[in-house]
Amino acid sequence: MFQSLSEKLESAFKNLKGQARITDLNVANTIKEIRRALVDADVNYKIAKELTDKIKDKAVGEKVLTSVSPGQLMVKIVKDELTELMGGTESDFDVNGNPALVLIAGLQGSGKTTFSGKLANYLKTKKGKSPLLVAGDVYRPAAIDQLEVLGEQINVDVFSNRDSKDPVEIVQGALQEAKAKNKNVVIIDTAGRLAIDEVMMNEVTKLKEMFKPQEILFVVDSMTGQDAVNTAAAFNERLDFSGVVLTKLDGDTRGGAALSVKYTVNKPIKFTSNGEKMDTLDVFYPERMAQRILGMGDIVSLVEKAQEQYDAAEAAKLERKIRKNQFDFEDFKTQIQQIKKMGNLKDLMGMIPGVGKQIKNLDINDDSFKGIEAMINSMTLEERRNPDIINPGRKQRIAKGSGKDIVELNQFLKQFDQMKDMMKTMNKMPMGRMPGMNLRRN
Repeated sequence: MFQSLSEKLESAFKNLKGQARITDLNVANTIKEIRRALVDADVNYKIAKELTDKIKDKAVGEKVLTSVSPGQLMVKIVKDELTELMGGTESDFDVNGNPALVLIAGLQGSGKTTFSGKLANYLKTKKGKSPLLVAGDVYRPAAIDQLEVLGEQINVDVFSNRDSKDPVEIVQGALQEAKAKNKNVVIIDTAGRLAIDEVMMNEVTKLKEMFKPQEILFVVDSMTGQDAVNTAAAFNERLDFSGVVLTKLDGDTRGGAALSVKYTVNKPIKFTSNGEKMDTLDVFYPERMAQRILGMGDIVSLVEKAQEQYDAAEAAKLERKIRKNQFDFEDFKTQIQQIKKMGNLKDLMGMIPGVGKQIKNLDINDDSFKGIEAMINSMTLEERRNPDIINPGRKQRIAKGSGKDIVELNQFLKQFDQMKDMMKTMNKMPMGRMPGMNLRRN
């Protein structure tokens, strides 16, 4: 995500290395490179120029503290300006109603239907809501099928009426069902087109006028760059939507849509979506996104993802086992499963400051743990709980059962022993001071 932009911005900041002060002379090349990087990322030239002019005005003549280099100061200024460009702070999402209505709009192929499912899952699991999905696309039969499949995956009801070609009639029926089943959020997946047309605009505008939804979200395929921003502007003229959703941020996106859409339509980005899994939906935080673009990581989001998987009772149990030097392969497997639930492994590692650029060329995916899990699964329960009993004969059986050779298995067992030795050192720390053991939900 934003890899090319991040690399070019990093290169621009090198112009200030070794400088004692930011001046008109040494900042000129940096500003030029930043502007070029933004335009290459498909940011409109006018927006790029306005942004870099602000950066220059703030940077020139700034006093540099002894402990802060000009390059570091420039990164701080650029981060602040990128944050402001993308909205400044996170935006509220209003789903208070009886029921609350959320209207989803956008072009075909932007990811509307998948996002609708993700939003329902987010509201159900993280906000305690009881959502109802509505199949409002009367032109693409596959859209109804897709929404019903997604609803089944996340155990959320889907309202559809395959006999009707009138979106208004469909939504009226959905509202009746929502009230009958005590659903407090109704999410309407509307029809999309390959391009903006009058029929499409009239339909979605009519739904807005008749049902007055609390939220109207415009879904943008972030891989389409500036075209996505232009489409958002056209929709906003008719719908005056309340927020934007950026999808496909895990693809080869240059970042233009994320950086430009708030400036262009003056509406906040409310969510970002990655991949097809139903739990890959994130609230949009402008400052965190700016930090990631600048290679500063996003440790706050990483901690929040960890907290979502955090179980106080299990953590206390694990700490006691580590204290007694009883950490075994059963515990290790449980920790792997919790990490996998947090999301894409490479994205998670990219949230750690300084790690993103180190792993950019590495092929890291969710299959990375498969070999380890296969070796653990090939052990008997007794072997998992008592690793010391694994002798050469047992190793042969485990290696064969996991499809690995003895060298790979021995390497894994050695790494596990090294990890246990590290935990012995941690045992000397005061109770309650062990890393990771003080996580608390806010």
